Amino acid sequence: MKFNRAYIEITNVCGLACSFCLPKDQPTQTMSLSFFESILNQLSDYTRDIALHVMGDPMVLSNLNDYLDIAYDRGFSVMITTSGFYLDEHRRAMTFHPAVRQVNISLNSFNKNSVSRSFEAYMDNILALCDEKLSQSREFFINLRLWNLDEAYSEEAFNEQLFFLLEKHFGLDSGFIRGSLSGERQSIRVASKILLHFDRYFQWPSLNNEVSGDGYCHGLSKQIAILADGRVVPCCLDGDGILELGNLHATNLGKILASQRARTIVYGFKEGKAIEELCQKCSYKQRFDKGVS
Repeated sequence: MKFNRAYIEITNVCGLACSFCLPKDQPTQTMSLSFFESILNQLSDYTRDIALHVMGDPMVLSNLNDYLDIAYDRGFSVMITTSGFYLDEHRRAMTFHPAVRQVNISLNSFNKNSVSRSFEAYMDNILALCDEKLSQSREFFINLRLWNLDEAYSEEAFNEQLFFLLEKHFGLDSGFIRGSLSGERQSIRVASKILLHFDRYFQWPSLNNEVSGDGYCHGLSKQIAILADGRVVPCCLDGDGILELGNLHATNLGKILASQRARTIVYGFKEGKAIEELCQKCSYKQRFDKGVS
């Protein structure tokens, strides 16, 4: 069994309360370096790509470099996902670690929080990171995520403000971004290996959702996730560990993946069936039915 990527939640601390995220129900926890190292040792037979994110923001950790050192020493490529609120000069420097392959910045985090920071102040550090990457000719990708498309164009004002700023900063023609939009999931290049990535809002899976039905999902075939407390779940959207398959503090990864519950989930998805209730109530899998990965 091989995975395209494993999501490792080295901390579940985010520091924000975005309206598009589920309320945090789990106790605050940060993974120890020794436990993180043990996880990588077990993952080495399954993948070499890890994302340091499920619900928390890895950039809140002042010692993120220590985690990146361990990943680099063991030959892992790292993807970081952050809200962009923790990109001061010290933290920006950590994204230039040789283990980092991509930095995702969720721009809509600003628009969906009650924060005292101005839009310009929020974007200053993000644009500084982009400029530093370009000036140093570094090869990692910066993915500026704007996952707020919907039928009502509810974020039109915010998006136009952002487009104007990006076009001015990167020397793009006025209206270039708007003119390139298809209204669906896509990436627009604003500079070398700096992309503005669009997608639609999605509903987080919850047992309180209405039933969405059967379908295919990448959980346990292309990805797994490991929460800050060591619980293993099939995918990166199960931040509460509802589909806990086991805990790496008590059981090794091989046994967890070979468990009856894990194998039943995998077999079900191969047949286009969502076996678990949470999977039944997850509408995100509809993207895979449409051929979107």
